[in-house]
Amino acid sequence: MICNYEEISIPTVLKIGKYRFFFFSNETTEPAHVHIESNENYAKYWLEPDELAKSVGYNTKELNEIRKLILENVITLKEKWNEYFNR
Repeated sequence: MICNYEEISIPTVLKIGKYRFFFFSNETTEPAHVHIESNENYAKYWLEPDELAKSVGYNTKELNEIRKLILENVITLKEKWNEYFNR
């Protein structure tokens, strides 16, 4: 997929430690999810059910930490998703 980042918004919805949680504004047809990045690492995580969709560069320990952070903040993340995408 080729993406022109100048044409979409990438709002940060949460920042915890080294992790930035964000959405891509053009993903309106997908179920609720969040993207996570730190340094050169990246992950995509479905919010319901909570499930890792994709990961590049993170080790198991980091993925477990990310999942824990998502579960601790899932209500906020879903609220932000619904608010942003008008659902």
